[in-house]
Amino acid sequence: MIYPKIALAQSIIEILSAKGIVNIIISPGSRNAPLTIGFAQNPNFNCYSIADERCAAFFALGIAQQTKQPTAIVCTSGSALLNYYPALAEAFYSQIPLIVISADRPQSKIDIGDGQTIRQENVFANHSVFNANLTEEASEENDLKINLAIETAILKKGPVHINAPFEEPLYETTEELSVQPKITNPKPEAFPLIIENNEEVISVWNTAKRKLILVGVNEANTIDKEIIENLASDPSVVVLTETTSNLHHESFINSIDTLITPFDDFDFKKFNPEVLVTFGGMVVSKRIKGFLRKYKPKHHWHIDTLRAYDTFGALTKHFEMQPNDFFKDLLSKTSFVKSNYFNNVNTVYQTRLERRKDYLNKIKFSDFKVFEKVIKSLPKNSMLQISNSSAIRYAQLIDIDNSIEVFCNRGTSGIDGSTSTAIGAAVGSEKQTIFVTGDISFLYDSNALWNSYIPKNFKIILVNNGGGGIFRILPGHQERPVFNTYFETSHKLTAEHLAKMYGLNYFTAHDVPSLENGINSLYDSNEAPCILEIFTPTTENDLILKQYFKYLI
Repeated sequence: MIYPKIALAQSIIEILSAKGIVNIIISPGSRNAPLTIGFAQNPNFNCYSIADERCAAFFALGIAQQTKQPTAIVCTSGSALLNYYPALAEAFYSQIPLIVISADRPQSKIDIGDGQTIRQENVFANHSVFNANLTEEASEENDLKINLAIETAILKKGPVHINAPFEEPLYETTEELSVQPKITNPKPEAFPLIIENNEEVISVWNTAKRKLILVGVNEANTIDKEIIENLASDPSVVVLTETTSNLHHESFINSIDTLITPFDDFDFKKFNPEVLVTFGGMVVSKRIKGFLRKYKPKHHWHIDTLRAYDTFGALTKHFEMQPNDFFKDLLSKTSFVKSNYFNNVNTVYQTRLERRKDYLNKIKFSDFKVFEKVIKSLPKNSMLQISNSSAIRYAQLIDIDNSIEVFCNRGTSGIDGSTSTAIGAAVGSEKQTIFVTGDISFLYDSNALWNSYIPKNFKIILVNNGGGGIFRILPGHQERPVFNTYFETSHKLTAEHLAKMYGLNYFTAHDVPSLENGINSLYDSNEAPCILEIFTPTTENDLILKQYFKYLI
């Protein structure tokens, strides 16, 4: 086998191999040549070459999201490293393990005017779970830092940074290893299976007549069916699930904004829970956050092995355990209490759903109509990746088939790497992947298509409303030049030439008949990745959406 001659590079590569790290995303450069040579010629690794570091990091994020294993990203020195930051911040808040390995100049070359040098050490300190600043020579101390970085990425589910200084020559190789790096094997952390000091928790649960469970970003199949059925049968429990919760039952409320947007103060007070239980990641719905911040529950319990954000200013307990274990223990020791909480809320919700059906049948071609048609067309057992901003909010208003897993970068809610993440997820999963995005998000991350690994059955559904449509929905929108230029970012761009340049099949739609034809063409075409670009009326989408919430009353 061919190895880099630099011993430190050998140590990094051998430790990653021993730790079972498989996927390596490499961006071209010279200073990282020792790592590139070693990773690319080692059969233990799947290596991907992606030139744009921002895209590379989000691509890695998508792979890690699906494999549940750390993905490594490797770059040269200088500003290349800083382009990883948006994806690292997303990984930090979404609890996804990434391993950044940056090549650096030796310490003596920093801040003396040498080319392509910045202060790389600890550059991600605010949004990483460990930083390993290595010294130039291979050593046991360096080995321990590398081991600890990888172990921390796994244990704390987040990004780590390994900064490795290399001196020239960089491209020399050898057929023999000059190091035998130290490999550590820590015991995995065990989380409690039962609720500690549970008497108070059981007492509160058994007496509360209004219990609200709110589920944010969550992996599919993490909650037992028996637990789901128990919660669905309890008359004192209402379960609110977001699109990204991947948690389903016909009794759960999966369109939160459809339920609560028309509420007035009287309705909110009736809906106000005594006990709020939350688990999963970030919540999309601003309305539910606003409601719970104003009408605070007496008890807010959050279940997470790592973190507990006090999102509503009402947190009273943090249970550091798996949600499934929490409910398995709790529900085995509690009983149903007589209550009308679920029935009262569900009666309102079912009426809202009938009104939604009527409204969708009446409205003309628009973003809302497009999302209804697109989501209904999704293949069963597929994976849906959604961009941020308007796209995820519209998706929250439409029922999605229970067999479809849904993902969105909600850690930081940025639009910057949605396409790259979706492509990485498609590579990391065996499922058919459909990516639904808005035009600004798509254009912002257009370098994502500069990628040789896009699966042939990868589908992009691009809703082009000529600008940042979400700003028309937000309070304060006025049709003025400042708004159109600096907020909405009005444009007349399309994806046609990008599709041609990168070899993607391209279809368009501009009304309901052409949308239905476009959807059929999209799914019939499997010889290359595809884009279906749907053009919707810029100035009418927000009016149709706002009128929807009024129509629900």
